[in-house]
Amino acid sequence: MSENRLHLETSPYLLQHKDNPVHWWSWGPEALAEAKRTGKPILLSVGYAACHWCHVMAHESFEDPATAEVMNGLYVNIKVDREERPDIDAIYMGALHRLGEQGGWPLTMFLDSDARPFWGGTYFPKDQRYGRPAFVTVLLRIAEAFDSQPEQVRANADKIIASLAGQSVNPSGFVASEAMIRELAGRITRAVDPEHGGLNGAPKFPQWNVFWLLWRGAIRFDDAAARDAVLNTLTHICQGGIYDHLGGGFARYSVDERWLVPHFEKMLYDNALLIDLLTEAWRETQDPLYAARILETVDWLNREMIANGGGFAASLDADSEGEEGKFYVWTAREIADVLGQDDAVFFGHVYDVTQAGNFEGHSILNRLHNLAPLSEADEARLAVMRAKLFAARAPRIRPGWDDKVLADWNGLMIAAVARAAVVFAKSEWLAMAKRAFVFVVEKMQTPDGRLWHSARGGISKAPATASDYANMTWGALRLYQATGDANYLAHAVRWTTTLDRHYWDTASGGYFTAADDTSDVIVRLKSASDDAVPSANTIQLSNLIALSALTGDATYDRRARDLFVAFSGAVASGPVGHCGLLAAALDLDGIVQIKIRSGDTTLLCQALHGVSVPGAIEFARISNDVQFRPEAAAVSGGPELAGALICVGPVCGAPLVDAASLCARLLQVRRSMTGSD
Repeated sequence: MSENRLHLETSPYLLQHKDNPVHWWSWGPEALAEAKRTGKPILLSVGYAACHWCHVMAHESFEDPATAEVMNGLYVNIKVDREERPDIDAIYMGALHRLGEQGGWPLTMFLDSDARPFWGGTYFPKDQRYGRPAFVTVLLRIAEAFDSQPEQVRANADKIIASLAGQSVNPSGFVASEAMIRELAGRITRAVDPEHGGLNGAPKFPQWNVFWLLWRGAIRFDDAAARDAVLNTLTHICQGGIYDHLGGGFARYSVDERWLVPHFEKMLYDNALLIDLLTEAWRETQDPLYAARILETVDWLNREMIANGGGFAASLDADSEGEEGKFYVWTAREIADVLGQDDAVFFGHVYDVTQAGNFEGHSILNRLHNLAPLSEADEARLAVMRAKLFAARAPRIRPGWDDKVLADWNGLMIAAVARAAVVFAKSEWLAMAKRAFVFVVEKMQTPDGRLWHSARGGISKAPATASDYANMTWGALRLYQATGDANYLAHAVRWTTTLDRHYWDTASGGYFTAADDTSDVIVRLKSASDDAVPSANTIQLSNLIALSALTGDATYDRRARDLFVAFSGAVASGPVGHCGLLAAALDLDGIVQIKIRSGDTTLLCQALHGVSVPGAIEFARISNDVQFRPEAAAVSGGPELAGALICVGPVCGAPLVDAASLCARLLQVRRSMTGSD
């Protein structure tokens, strides 16, 4: 029976389409069986709840009865939430790239009855414009080609599947030397916009993988140019329109080169990665701007992004009332009505509010024209004004909230908030990270310890990807460092065991995106290349190095080295696309471990958190009996137990009992793989 079945789903994105006249199916065996039964091609539409152009295509085409009639007559129509099924999205986005098309969402792919892609695109307008054909024209042409050119369709699908199946299976003898990483960091630094930060051109994304490698290079190689490139980028992001200056939180990207006009959706993963990078940058600079943005963003997280039960929600939409950014922008008149004329003039000068506006007749609040802070009195005055505007904004119709909890994105945020909680001595932040961790463990695990990818409304679903295990392992390791609770280490060990059992490529190494028992993927992808979020292989490389150091089990070290070798060919041919993996690889031959031991640790903790040691394992403000593998070989007994212990690889120095000595030693070891003086 033909009908729209999306009312049966829990995904907010799928539910947005439940009243379309399109006879949508969700991805699954029933939909694929229907394609085989009817012999129709599949129209696969992939998007997510916060996606502006997804909404545009929905309003133009999927809500239009005439367009829906064509879709229903010619296709089996399947709608996928890319956040709920990232493994499915990755396959068909990869297929689009192999067709020579630029990726993006909505993703519109045409598949044969075996779910093999043979043609596709992204957004198609209802009527021909933007240099794109009308959507119905595309529908008719593809259906005609499917019927009249079956051999060509089959050949296209064969080539695409062969290309997808063959990726990342070319290990080589390539070794990522420090000299090579230093040279790459220098090359990327020169590609950073010297004025506005970010990689040259527009649009601009935060690109954590790139700037994490630059930050690690800046610290490891004492590279001032790389350091300045990262800090200039972070400062512009923090002061730009990509940041919500009233409510906190960062939008996904900027459409311009100045970081002024955001694509207004707020995604959990971007904010997690920016909190983490800003925390390291603050440690090095003590810049109050970075501390403020971390504080404000965690406050936003706590206020607006906690789903029922304590997990972190996925995103906030770009649109409200059918307009992108309407919730966030202001007119000069609105500002004056809230603040009064005199304060409005002062606020407008600081935050770029003009009569003409800087975005479609409205103003996006930003401080890009004057990045430096004002006097303490002026900043206090501005804080009062922001609070008034925040209260005045609250009654507006809010953007849609996607409250599903994703294990992989939660792992990123748990890791970021746990580290920031320790650095800034915020026990309430740590409690927030622990609650999210408990939610995933209690609500998103099967009785045998397998993770689910997504949860909403009391229902956990979608097979876990490698990133779910890798990112939650990262979060577990950060919580272990923050608390000393060995239960977190035990979870990290168990999840890594599951990754090795169900995701490891036994033929050529590395982790597949999908498990060996995920039955509805047509090909198992494997990649360590950079995307908006770090790949599972990137995060798990760091995890394996840490687990080797924490447990003393050399199996983890061997697996880490095998993982890097598996992608060595891909790294050799495209190092810029593997910045995250290369940054993690810096710790392969000597991860730094730091423990602040018993006694009055206040000054030592302040010293540790005043120096960035990216990639380090850090124990501070926790009980003295936490497991710390190299410790026993370093010192034992007596008053020597007080102070800070620093180990690089298996080599530990003598305990340091004063803050100045600790700082000096940290500056030495963070640029050394051996820990030797």
